[in-house]
This record gives sequence, C-alpha cells and structure tokens, in this order.
Amino acid sequence: MTTGTSNTRPLPLAGVRILAVEQYGAGPFGTLYLADLGAEVIKIENHRDGGDVGRSVGPHFFGPGDSHFFQTFNRNKKSITLDLKHPDGYAAFLALVTQADAVLDNLRGDLPVKLGLTYDDLKASNPRIVCTHLSAYGRHGSRTAWPGYDYLMQAEAGHMSLTGEPDGPPTRYGLSIVDLMTGLAAAFGLLAGVVSARSTGQGMDVDTSLFDVALHNLNYPGTWFLNQGVVTGRSPRSGHPSLTPSQLYRTQDGWIFLMCNKEKFWGVLVDLLCKPEWKTDPDFDTFAKRLENRERVTQMLDGVLMQRATADWMTLFAGKVPASPVYDIAQALENPYLAEREALADYLYPDGRSARMVAGPIRVAGVNLPHVAAPAMGADTDAMLLDAGYSVDQIDVLRQAGVI
Repeated sequence: MTTGTSNTRPLPLAGVRILAVEQYGAGPFGTLYLADLGAEVIKIENHRDGGDVGRSVGPHFFGPGDSHFFQTFNRNKKSITLDLKHPDGYAAFLALVTQADAVLDNLRGDLPVKLGLTYDDLKASNPRIVCTHLSAYGRHGSRTAWPGYDYLMQAEAGHMSLTGEPDGPPTRYGLSIVDLMTGLAAAFGLLAGVVSARSTGQGMDVDTSLFDVALHNLNYPGTWFLNQGVVTGRSPRSGHPSLTPSQLYRTQDGWIFLMCNKEKFWGVLVDLLCKPEWKTDPDFDTFAKRLENRERVTQMLDGVLMQRATADWMTLFAGKVPASPVYDIAQALENPYLAEREALADYLYPDGRSARMVAGPIRVAGVNLPHVAAPAMGADTDAMLLDAGYSVDQIDVLRQAGVI
C-alpha cells in the first residue's frame, strides 16, 4: 500500500525472519500478513513434491507453476527448495533456524514432531526460536493425525446451521473463511511469541487449528447456548438474530442490506422513507418490538424500497443510515470507492510483469509497503544458504544430491 512518496521509517516488521514450512491457503495467508508488513518470509518448498501445492491450483495461471491462487497467498515472500526429510536438508534447515525468529508450519498435527519442527527439536540451534503450528485439529487429542479442511470445520462447528435461508439446506460461506481466519490467528500467535522471545530470550511452541478457530468464531451465539441453552438458527434474508432491521430488503432492481444496529438509525431511516409515523408506532418503537414483528417490518420496508432502484436509495442513505448494495465480485472490484482506499495494487515480477491483486488491509503512515510478486520455486535458495554460511561448493553438492 502506497501511503506516501517515500518511506520515512522502516517497514513495521523489518528484521523479523520467518521460515515457513507452508502450503496451500491457511498458513500462507497468515504469513502473507507478515510479509506485506515487511517481515522476511522464506518459504521452505520440497521440490521433490513440486513445492507448494498452491502453485498448481487452477484454473487461472500467470505461467507454469505460477497460479493466480499461489500469487494471492505468497507475494512479498522468498522461496528456497529443501528436502527436510534428507539429513543434509534438515542440517541446512537448522543452519537457517539459527538466524530466524520463527518457524511456521501448517501441517497435519502429527507431522511437526516427525519432521523435527517443534521447539524441543530446534531450541539447541536457537533458544529464541518461536515454533508456530497450524493444523486441522491440533497437535493433541485423538484427531492429531486426521487430515482436515475448511468446509469440514464449518460443518462441525455449527457454521452451516447459521448460514443461508431457514428452509434451505445447511450452507457454507462463499469463501474459505476458516482457513483465512486461522492463518490470521497463527500470524497473531507468532508475533506474540516473537515479542516474548525477544524480551525473555526463550522461544516456545504456539499452536492453533482450523477446528479451534472455527469453534471460537461461534462467538456470542456460543455464549448464548452455554449460558442459556439457546440454539441460534438461520434468519430469513441473512438477518441478524436479535436486531431488526438488519437484513436484506428488496428494491426496484435488486437488493439492499440495511443495518439499523443503533436505535437512532431507525428514526433516521423512517424519516428518509417519509414514514415518520413508524417511529412512534408501539409495534416498532424499540429493538424488541421490531424483532417481535420482524415479518411485518420486512413487508413494510419492502413496500417502500421497491419503489426505487438500489443506487437511488444508496444516494439517499449515504452516511446517514448504514446501508450497502449487494454486489457480485466484478461489481465489488470495480467499485469506485476502491481507488480512494488504494485497495488494489500491482505486484511486480523481476522481468517487469505484474500481478494485480487486492492489497493488504493494513495501512502504515509514512511507509510504502512492498509490492513484490510471489517468487519462483527456489528463487532464493543459493542466497539464503550463502547467508547461512554455506559455500558455493557446498551448495553445489546439495544440488547434485537432490537435496535442494
């Protein structure tokens, strides 16, 4: 994100080095936050297996082994090829660990121990190392060795029972939101560990899992059940479970989402709709009354809102009533407001090509955040090993042996 003409201060995470034994979505999304903010994220890719499986996730590609999917999750990072199962490969990894702040893996829960990626395995090389583990079901319990994916977590943690229309089948989110949020949780835990390690000189293991994050995301409906036995279900038109109006409403040409989540907005809304009598109507003058009469509120609002197009209502409501049009992906990414937010950016390849993507959501005053395309597999192998103390001849031996 360009926030000024030049950097007046270092990147926020400059000087933080992370070794990422990661692939696909959740782990790379977590380290993406860190790389976008200036951390040196070094992907450890096993070339024998084709590297990060995300490189081949189609159907859209910038080039061979360079999918749109991979670019989305891996910009601003570095890549080295290394077979951690080979003794010489693991020895090279330990050399890299001595210069790192953290190791992040997103592997099946039983694999960090098998591959030697835990704090107990690495503390002799670097007592300050923070080992962050992102797995499907955690590294402890009966499901340690289970594979697992986002949609499974949405199903088991109750999310699908909250999504969609009441008379429809259980429904998942349109995005892999559990993957994305677990990646963010892992990045948060990693940084917490690094702060502690820099203060105390002692690293640690930090764990999170798709299952734990999915469960944590139940949030207040979870508390409602645990303390009152209330099982929250789906509301019509994606409605809020306890507030009205806070859902989709019909317009002349489609839909609009209104969220009068403060009492004052109900009064503002009905005035703008030229229905001031609704403010004092005893059936609608409080949140509780409107919730009790939600179906009537929906019918009343539909009746008025269907008289004009969504864009007209947005012009009328802008800045007065919390409201949003309902866009598809093309409309969302062609929204003129994105230019004001510098929300899209071009990430540059070494040869001058670029990949256009949604920029990171964090802005830092006085800092131009990096815009570098994701690396080719192994692009930084030699440079990283030289930095770790290997000679050119030693690197050649590793390459000839197929270790890198």
